[in-house]
Amino acid sequence: MGGISILGIIGGVLYVIVGLLVARALISWFPDTRGHPLVQLLHELTDPIMLPLRRLIPPIGNIDISLMIAVFFLMTLARLLSRL
Repeated sequence: MGGISILGIIGGVLYVIVGLLVARALISWFPDTRGHPLVQLLHELTDPIMLPLRRLIPPIGNIDISLMIAVFFLMTLARLLSRL
């Protein structure tokens, strides 16, 4: 049976979220961009994932590993869904 499956769509959405998280990480290197509307939108889209994780996972020194954990988890979930 051909076509698009629900699991395929969910996997695709997860990869988009991973892309947004990576973009957020890269943009964080440029603090002058914080006030830009696109950066604010990026934060609004990714905060529902990042804020709860940051409460659960404290930074190690000055390094916030919550984003790396989120990307790893979402990519693993997307790969699992693509195999079903």
